[in-house]
Amino acid sequence: MKLTRKDIDTLDSVTRLKIINAVTGIKPANLIGTMSEDGLTNVAIFSSVVHLGSNPPLLGFVMRPQGEVPRNTYQNIIETGVYTINHVHPEFVERAHYTSAKFDADLSEFNRCKLTKEFLPGFHAPFVEESTFKIGLKFQQEVKIERNGTSLIIGEIEHLFIPDEAINAEQEINLEKSNTVGISGLNSYYSLQKIADYPYARVNETPRF
Repeated sequence: MKLTRKDIDTLDSVTRLKIINAVTGIKPANLIGTMSEDGLTNVAIFSSVVHLGSNPPLLGFVMRPQGEVPRNTYQNIIETGVYTINHVHPEFVERAHYTSAKFDADLSEFNRCKLTKEFLPGFHAPFVEESTFKIGLKFQQEVKIERNGTSLIIGEIEHLFIPDEAINAEQEINLEKSNTVGISGLNSYYSLQKIADYPYARVNETPRF
C-alpha cells in the first residue's frame, strides 16, 4: 500500500485514524491517573508518553483537543498540578483498554474497570496498584500544537517505582522483565521481547558493516 497526502485526506475518519495512529510503530501503553480537587478519581490509557530529558527528569504526553468532549485527565492535571503514569501489564490489559470509553464525569474508571487506587502520603494523584512500574509527576508546562489543537503536557518526575527484577547491576532497565505492554493503533497490544544490548555508539568503535 502506498498513500499520498491526497489519498490520506480522502480516507474515512475511522480508517485514517487507524492507519496514522499506527505508523509510528509500537508505543508504550500507560495509564494516567488523576484526581479532581473534590476527590473524584480518573484513569485513562495513553500511548503517547515520551522522554523529554533526564536533568531535570521530564516526560511528556499528548492530550487531544479540549472541545465538547470533557477531558477529565486534562482538567484534573491543570487544577491539581500532579498526575501519575503507570505501565500496563498483561494481567490487566483488557481493563486498561476500556478506560478509553467516554464514561460520565462522575463515574471513576478505577471503579468501572476494576482497577485499584493507590496513594502516597502528600501526593494528590492516584497510582494504579496493579502496575509495578509507576511514576508520579508534577505538571510543568503545556505546549499547544496549533495545527490540530492538541497539547503536549510536560511533567517532572517526583516519584519513580521500578520493579527490582527489571533493573540490573549497571542500572539499566529491561522492559521485557518488567512485563510492560506496548500498543499500536487504537486497540492492538503487544508484549515486548528484548533483542540485544549494544555499547554506547562512538565513531571509532562503529563496526564496518
